[in-house]
This record gives sequence, structure tokens and C-alpha cells, in this order.
Amino acid sequence: MPIVLNPALQRLRNKQIALGFGVSQLRGAIAPQLASAAGYHWLSIDTEHGAFTLGEVAQICIAALPVGITPIVRVRPQALDEGARALDNGAQGVIVPNVNTVEDARRLVEAFRYPDRGTRNWGPNGLQFGWDIPPVAQAQQEMDREVLVIAMLETAQGIANADAIASVAGIDMLFIGAVDLSIDLGIPGQFGHEHMRKAFRDVSGICQRHGKYLGMGGVYDEEITRSYMAMNATFVAGGSDQAFLLAEARKRARFLEQCGASGESRRSA
Repeated sequence: MPIVLNPALQRLRNKQIALGFGVSQLRGAIAPQLASAAGYHWLSIDTEHGAFTLGEVAQICIAALPVGITPIVRVRPQALDEGARALDNGAQGVIVPNVNTVEDARRLVEAFRYPDRGTRNWGPNGLQFGWDIPPVAQAQQEMDREVLVIAMLETAQGIANADAIASVAGIDMLFIGAVDLSIDLGIPGQFGHEHMRKAFRDVSGICQRHGKYLGMGGVYDEEITRSYMAMNATFVAGGSDQAFLLAEARKRARFLEQCGASGESRRSA
């Protein structure tokens, strides 16, 4: 069976926007189904902050592949082995926070790419081929082609070293984590601040020069989001499972409270 293509990566290659959201609370097969129904293209399964087991990550990946959602696992920089295991169990990408130096970027490539670029060991990798695995050399080549390796920039140091990070072969994307970056810049939550805008402009230019994709997360103000997407941020996080749930639950609660208040007014009249 041919390899299951990476939907988000296919969109990026076709110069289309790839939209996703973070998952930390929805720890079952429903997450990718909801993402697909809502019009998203990828999920970031957060093992940095979330309480996922590898088994839960694998089950989400298994559910994501048939519905056209790219499962991407977010792993701690100190636990790159967890990212490699996720790739062995259905993930189609890895995003690593706090990539600050070219040495950090090279560690990602070493961990997540097969030889000659990396040292990733060969595992079964049957999920992506429907368990009809081709010869090893062919399988490794196809797997490497469909895996997204994403370096997350969250500090002033990472932004300053973005050109060197982007120069590393095997890194596909520089992803700006706006929340932690704003904190590190001393302007927490000020996503429209000129320091943030300069960071986006600089990294956008670097990505274009090196042929890398630009990703962004943590920015939800519509006008600011629009301005950064205009800087060629094409891999965009729209929010998180818990934020979406809370936003809609609060909106509905306010509506029902208003209905109740109107009813009380009529009854007391």
C-alpha cells in the first residue's frame, strides 16, 4: 500500500494554509474527527504540557490518518526519544519547543531523520503503510518525505539564531510560539508590539530565503493574526481544545442567562 500522505504538508507544498489546534484534554479518537468536521488540517498532541501516555498518542494518530488530519506530537526538548516513538506509532510530524541554537536544530534532525541525515532507528512503521510495509530503504525514504520536523522559536535567542537554525537541512519549519516569546521579550501577551512584529518579519524573511515554512501559535486577535499571516505564516494554530470548549460554553451560558433574565422580567411584570 502507498504511504498515507501528510495532509498538512501537502497543503504547504501547494502553497495553501494549513490550520490546526492543540490537543491536551481530548485524549481519544474523537479529537481528529472533530478537527476534520470543523475544517482543520492538523493536530498538535501536546506531550510537553499535557498528560498523554504514548498509548493515547498512538490512538489519536491511528484515528487521524484515515480522516485526513495530520497528527503532530509536541515533545519536550529533553525527551526527543518520545517524538521518535510517536513517529513509529503513527505521528506525521514533531514540534519541539525552545529551539534556540543551530546545535538544538541539529539534534532534532539527528533524532527524527533516518540516515544519512539523522540516526533515527528503524521501527515497524506499519500504520502509515496500512501495514503493507515496503522494503526498508524505500520505506525510510517515503517516511522522511512525509514527516514534518518543526523547530519552535520561543525566545529572543531563538529569534536571533533563526537564520542558522533555518539553514539546517532536515528542518522543515520555524514555528513562532508567541506566548512564551512575548514573555521572554518582556512584553507578555502584547502580540501586536513592535518587538513581536519585528520578530515575525525577520523570521518570515529567513524562512523565505531558506525555503522553510513559517508557523505561528498563540495569537488569536483577528487583526494581529491577519497581519502575521500576511507575512507568510501558513501553518497556523487556531487555538486549543480546552479554549474552544470554554469559549463556546461561556457564550452559550451567557445566552441562556439572558433568556432567563428576560423570562424573569416578564413573569414579574
